[in-house]
Amino acid sequence: MKIIHIVFLFTFLSFTTSQASVNDFCVADLKAPDTPSGYHCKPLANITSDDFVFHGFVAGNTNNSFNAALTSAFVTDFPGLNGLGISAARLDIAEGGSIPMHTHPGATELLIIVQGEITAGFLTPTAVYSKTLKPGDLMVFPQGMLHFQINSGKGKATAFLTFSSANPGAQLLDLLLFSNNLPSELVAQTTFLDLAQVKKLKARFGGRG
Repeated sequence: MKIIHIVFLFTFLSFTTSQASVNDFCVADLKAPDTPSGYHCKPLANITSDDFVFHGFVAGNTNNSFNAALTSAFVTDFPGLNGLGISAARLDIAEGGSIPMHTHPGATELLIIVQGEITAGFLTPTAVYSKTLKPGDLMVFPQGMLHFQINSGKGKATAFLTFSSANPGAQLLDLLLFSNNLPSELVAQTTFLDLAQVKKLKARFGGRG
């Protein structure tokens, strides 16, 4: 019986361990399907130094509903990250802009301020942890916590983000609520917002119903 348990454990671990932890690295073959343990590896003969370098961490276009832009260096942008459990992004927020409430279900986030002033925080069922940050400050947002960032200063704010996942994903509360085709009456009933406000927000974020 112990042998069966050991074999089962070994089999389980073999399916849950990423390719990069078995090999030195596993550059993503983005033409192959994504899997729970990451993308399949590119053949070693096809890997070059360019696979381990990301170009383009430049300011994004903040002319949008949030007055903010995220330039991502996730595995889909940077194949060398595949299986390594890390990624990065650049955040630019115009004056008065914000990143609304959102979560990263599969990653912890580290925010590093390099320009301007950002008020950021995360929420739990019993507390709010918020702070106004300036260049040189860092703040961590634990995995799965609902959090936000607001430009609370004058001029543009810039920060860099790191994540404990090669592809952290994001669920933005505003988009989840107002960019869908749920009937406005249902959204109003479940959020206690005024129906007219729900319809206004759906129009802003491209929702229907």
